[in-house]
Amino acid sequence: MKQKQRIMEHGTCYVCGSGNPHGIGLRWFTDEENTIFSTFKLGISQQGPPGYAHGGASAAILVEAMGAAIWRTGINVAVVNLTINYLLPLPLEENLSLEARFTRREARKIHASGEIRLEDGRIAVSGTGIYVEAPHLFEAVRYTLEGQ
Repeated sequence: MKQKQRIMEHGTCYVCGSGNPHGIGLRWFTDEENTIFSTFKLGISQQGPPGYAHGGASAAILVEAMGAAIWRTGINVAVVNLTINYLLPLPLEENLSLEARFTRREARKIHASGEIRLEDGRIAVSGTGIYVEAPHLFEAVRYTLEGQ
C-alpha cells in the first residue's frame, strides 16, 4: 500500500481551505506518485437537489484536486478546460472519497483526471481537465506537504 502524506492547509481556498467560512474545507493527501486523495462529507451548504450535492460543488472539488495533482509535480497551473461526467448523485452527509492524478503533458496543455466515489466504491462523478502554466496567479508553496 502506498504511503499517503497530508498536504499543507490552504487558508481561504473555497475547496481546500479551512479559513473560508463558506468553503468546503477538504483536506488533501498525496502519495509518492503525487496522486491526490481525500475522504469527506458534503453538507447542506453544498446542496442542489434536496438531500444531494449541487453539481457545481463536485466540479469545484475535481478541478481543484486535479490541479493539485499537477502542482505536486512542480508545475503551477490554472484550468482552461473542464469536463465533468455526472454518473450518480452525491448524497449529503455520507462518506465520499476522491482521487485525482496528473495524466500527461502535450506542449502547453497539461492533463489530469479524477473521480469522486460513493462509500460503496462506485464512481459518482468523474472528470478530466486541461491546465496551463500560471505561476503568476498563485503562491509558490501551494500544495506542499505539511511540515515542509
